[in-house]
Amino acid sequence: MSAFVPGPRLQVPATASGPLDGLRFAVKDLIDVEGVVTGGGNPDWFATHAKATRHAPSVAALLAAGASVDGKTITDELAYSLEGVNVHYGTPLNPRWPHALPGGSSSGSASAVASGDVDFALGTDTGGSVRVPAAFCGLWGIRPTHDAVSPEGVLPFAPCFDTVGWFARTGEMLARVADVLLVDTDAADVPARLTRCAEAFAARAASEAEDSARLSAAAIDETSVFAGEQALWLHCYQQLQDDAIRASLGGWIASTSPRFGPSIASRFDRLQRLDDAEVARCRELRKTLAERIDTLVNASVIVQPTTPLALIEKDASDERIGAFYRDALTMNSIAALAGLPQVTVPLADDRDRPLALSFIGPRGSDRALIALARSLFPSVQ
Repeated sequence: MSAFVPGPRLQVPATASGPLDGLRFAVKDLIDVEGVVTGGGNPDWFATHAKATRHAPSVAALLAAGASVDGKTITDELAYSLEGVNVHYGTPLNPRWPHALPGGSSSGSASAVASGDVDFALGTDTGGSVRVPAAFCGLWGIRPTHDAVSPEGVLPFAPCFDTVGWFARTGEMLARVADVLLVDTDAADVPARLTRCAEAFAARAASEAEDSARLSAAAIDETSVFAGEQALWLHCYQQLQDDAIRASLGGWIASTSPRFGPSIASRFDRLQRLDDAEVARCRELRKTLAERIDTLVNASVIVQPTTPLALIEKDASDERIGAFYRDALTMNSIAALAGLPQVTVPLADDRDRPLALSFIGPRGSDRALIALARSLFPSVQ
């Protein structure tokens, strides 16, 4: 299945010469490209919106650096998924593990990079939508510091967590793109110390103990990040995410009654059951949790497996997908709740499934975090 949206493949030439001369990149169909409707992975969204009048700043910056757009890519419907399945446009291929899902919601962008169709690709990450497909497709990926890359020109999903991230096949390419997109941001350093997130490794070990043992080799210490309250962290994240989605998309959903796939529809249905008092409580709780995370990452880089499972098979049961979604959102809430950068690295592996390790650092340490990951794993450049 193609990684790209239906129709002729979009081509936009570079607007200037620069450090990315001659490179080609794809753009997730949540991000504006001038003269094209941003479809959001849903035909009713596409039908009710006009063509973009300008490039998103992230796209414009890459074009000005010498790269050219070579396709818009399929996204899970309005970004509300981590699996990579789109009932309207198809499920993009996982090129390295074709029996498995590519991961979502930046599924098409990950597929396009993993297949070699483009040199790198833009995606968005709210609760793991770059991190998960990067892990599933064997790619380098980054969720940057919140607002480090402008969210302008990006279909708003949950703006309090939304970020513009990117995929590459090598750490060197990930860093080259970072030097363009993060040029105006603060450049914080990372602590020298590494610490494992105990709960994330335990979650991985529960299903794939050998993977957990192999992944743990990169860290020298261990911390209980969630303090035994994983369910509370997930609840806080989901309440705030759904409240933000309700503000961004609730009016359009009410007026349009769009066609959603069954799993996506059930997630949007939750918006009707939100309790404003509970949302307000979670806003205060987020401050407490973010302070805890900031304290941790100011002392050491958090290391964890990127996903609780190596892969999700195409024929996986609803129960297996549901458990994966819950556990992945919980692990991904660490960086999301505190607005921190997270880099995922594809580790070399000789078995029929990927291994991916993540690093979470202080706010603004994006480029230093990429450099750290590259120094620790030079063999997977």
